[in-house]
Amino acid sequence: MLGISGLDRSMSVKQDMLPGLDRRERRLVQGLDSAAALVDENGVVAASAQERHDGVKGTGAFPADAIEACLRMAGAALDDVAQVAHGFRYEPSAAFERDAYARRWYAEVYRERVQLDVLREHYPEQDWDRKLVRVPHHLAHAASAYYLSGFTDATVLVADGMGESESTSVFAGRGAGLGLLRSHPISHSLGILYSVVTQYLGFVPGMDEYKVMGLAPYGDTGRYARAAGELARQVPGGRLLVPVLAHDRTPVERETHRGAIRRLEELFGPARHPEAPLDQRHMDIAAVLQHALERSLLHVLRTAAEDPQGGSRSLCMAGGVALNCTANGVIARSGLYDRVFVQPAAGDDGAALGAALWQMRQHAPAPPAAMTMPYWGEEFGEREIEEALSALGPGHTLVRLPEERLPAQVSALIGGGAVVAWHQGRMEFGPRALGNRSILADPRAPGMRARLNTLVKQREEFRPFAPAVTAEDAGEYFEMEPGRESMYRHMLFVTRVREKHREALPAITHVDGSARVQVVERPTAPRFWRLIRRFGDDFGVPVLLNTSFNLRGQPIVRTPREAVETYARSTLDALAIGDRLVTRDGAVRDGGHG
Repeated sequence: MLGISGLDRSMSVKQDMLPGLDRRERRLVQGLDSAAALVDENGVVAASAQERHDGVKGTGAFPADAIEACLRMAGAALDDVAQVAHGFRYEPSAAFERDAYARRWYAEVYRERVQLDVLREHYPEQDWDRKLVRVPHHLAHAASAYYLSGFTDATVLVADGMGESESTSVFAGRGAGLGLLRSHPISHSLGILYSVVTQYLGFVPGMDEYKVMGLAPYGDTGRYARAAGELARQVPGGRLLVPVLAHDRTPVERETHRGAIRRLEELFGPARHPEAPLDQRHMDIAAVLQHALERSLLHVLRTAAEDPQGGSRSLCMAGGVALNCTANGVIARSGLYDRVFVQPAAGDDGAALGAALWQMRQHAPAPPAAMTMPYWGEEFGEREIEEALSALGPGHTLVRLPEERLPAQVSALIGGGAVVAWHQGRMEFGPRALGNRSILADPRAPGMRARLNTLVKQREEFRPFAPAVTAEDAGEYFEMEPGRESMYRHMLFVTRVREKHREALPAITHVDGSARVQVVERPTAPRFWRLIRRFGDDFGVPVLLNTSFNLRGQPIVRTPREAVETYARSTLDALAIGDRLVTRDGAVRDGGHG
């Protein structure tokens, strides 16, 4: 089964309907983050996001390149695919008769005939009337988490901006079955709320929500406590209200959320211009938003935990809101559930994965199997690496190292203050770099966070970096219950750095003493594990700072050519790609602790 996500015509239709919108308002659409995923009876074969191929971050374009990549990795052709499952299923409804914009959305973007036309444009030889299957959006998200969890039963929470008509849904998983328990409407969407406040704070909605999450620990929730109820209210019975969204009253306001933004300005003052400095007011707004999100999710989950049809002690999560690592950490520590699993491609790229898994399980029922690492993307061989490196100009030293020597050389560089790009094995699926497309640095260096933010990643100074730690040592450095270390393998939960180690790990410890941890296990990520272990042997701390291998505005690199080009135009000190190590002549700084 092949799964796809995205709505190919969404951005162009919105731009045509409302041509004067700025970039941030244009992104307030359904159907971005398109991707493809290929599965068989045994699980995931390949998965790839379209942005990694066309270079357009968060694109919703038809994932033709991603489809071809998945088929190449499987050694298959589209004729070998039984069905193609799309992670949306819109049907005619009164909501699409509300105004001219709604009618046009359905006619030109959502309806089944549009999806068939798009598929025929790219693959005219296929019988798409027979081959296309549409899977409801939240069901696709739920399947992506439940069928990869390894849990024999689970409560499944899906929270995002919107599905077809819902924004938060709770499912019950039992064996091979997955059924809806309840859902919350778009008019009270936690995901849309978070995106609208992201826009109000001067960031890009649908892309920069993690910046607001990173800003929140600098704020005081008490300053705007009285306004919190305008953001989100918890109603008995597990219901939610998001009053600020009710201020989008006209068709244009529903497309742009200008009514909600106007209400936010009444509550909190003028919206921030994207180029304006961040001040304490913005931090306090981020804090009250984050707190409202956490309280709302816990409210929904407490009700679900008491539901006799649910009641599982295991929780699965997906949807864009499930990428909020701080909220995930709060849920994991709440005591409501013994086990929590968040599907690592929790956003709409993961809907491609879930649509394929759902359709496969309709034909070949099987209980969930536990995934390990989402290394489902492409891997490249020596020829591609050599061709890419041949384009490097003078001023670099290139060495080829046996696999057992590469960790020692890279460890020494990092310990000496170097920032090293690391391009190894199959690409990760999802927004996190998990040790195969990473930038690595010394977490002990006091100035490393500022250097990475300003010179390498070219991003806001307040944003934290994540630590990667060996599984054997995770509990020593970070607060986590023994036996739950694997929950942190996908860098999707925030926990606290143990107080005794915070001073020694300034580059990965956030202002509130927290960190978004990646626990690295030897069986599932052996090369990355060996590097971290060697750094621990060399410098006493089996922890590395790990961030994604990309620069500002760029998707995470995919190919060796992209890796070399990104390295060449950056201030990165070294590049480890396959068994080759590239360094800039005289560029390694004296900034480490070795």
